[in-house]
Amino acid sequence: MSRGRRVAVWVGVALVSGAALPGFGAALPGFGSAPPPTWEWDLPPGIAPPRVPADNPMTAEKVELGRHLFYDTRLSFNETQSCASCHRQELAFTDGKPHGVGSTGEVHPRGSMSLANVAYSSTLTWAHPSLSSLEEQQLAPLLGDDPVELGMGGHEDVLLARLAASPVYDELFAAAFPADPDPLTLPRVLEAIASFERTLISFDSPWDRQMLWGERGVVSSEVLAGAELFASQRMGCADCHTEPFFTNAVEFEGREVVDREFFNTGLYDLDGEGAYPTPNTGVHASTGRPADMGRFRAPTLRNIAVTAPYMHDGSIATLDDVLTEHYMPGGRTDSPLKSDLMLSFGLSPAERASVVAFLHALTDERFLTDPRFADPWVERRERPGADSQGAAVNRR
Repeated sequence: MSRGRRVAVWVGVALVSGAALPGFGAALPGFGSAPPPTWEWDLPPGIAPPRVPADNPMTAEKVELGRHLFYDTRLSFNETQSCASCHRQELAFTDGKPHGVGSTGEVHPRGSMSLANVAYSSTLTWAHPSLSSLEEQQLAPLLGDDPVELGMGGHEDVLLARLAASPVYDELFAAAFPADPDPLTLPRVLEAIASFERTLISFDSPWDRQMLWGERGVVSSEVLAGAELFASQRMGCADCHTEPFFTNAVEFEGREVVDREFFNTGLYDLDGEGAYPTPNTGVHASTGRPADMGRFRAPTLRNIAVTAPYMHDGSIATLDDVLTEHYMPGGRTDSPLKSDLMLSFGLSPAERASVVAFLHALTDERFLTDPRFADPWVERRERPGADSQGAAVNRR
């Protein structure tokens, strides 16, 4: 069914029979109350647009500049990596590795988080409670040295000189910031990339098509059974992975309360008092508070089937293992600090298979292949008479 023919009403998560699943179906506070968006967001009925900074409004030209920058290896000092090296579209903008690997080969302590619906995130990265701006967050991979990612710290002039030498960027920066006589600056680079990242919206999985867009018969009875288990008090998954975003750390236009809660799920307990391996101590690494040991953000479960391995450190290989090794026992350890939400539960093999089937139904194939999010340098190389500037840029 074409997007234009989809039912233009909020259908929540009602089943075909009309019955609602426990924990599903209610619009979140503030949905439908936001002012008209200034950008054409591709959203299901009733889903409010993400909140956009007033000083960095969305424009098509800025998004296109950001897409070029996101895929450009010139953003790393040794020109070996781009943002897309750790955020691959076909993997829901993750990289398939248990730990990220920077441009110098340095292995990071945590895995790359998905960028699906990152525009709605109220906090960014795994465990940084005060980091909520996409513009600010980019400074860590771009300039940070602990660990080194793109390795541009202290070399900002090199980056700007590289971009200034490109006729492609001369055109793109002028179009994105037409009122700025000298737009090629680091803040403008950050604004453009953040604008592109805010377009990475994912609401077109089979589950969405049936439950949000109003199509009929898209998902199987096994998926519906798994969704009911997922939302049940018995499993409690929806307490932290709340629909429609399947995480709880979200904000959007019209929402007054912003949730930045973090959770300890009992993944580690090295000393009998709940210690996690250094430097992966969660929010504790920022606050130093013992109570914050092992507390991490609940990542979105959208497209979770393509983002293995799992957990912040990639220590669990498959979705079935996540259930059997971690959540069914109530955590891998009996850490005294783990969340009260971590309760053990039993699942039969058929029930376990249905929960995994539900999680697979959250895969948005359109998002994973949408040319609007793809590498523009590839497009440039395929154009008749393409210049050589784009041809050599992305060697990730």
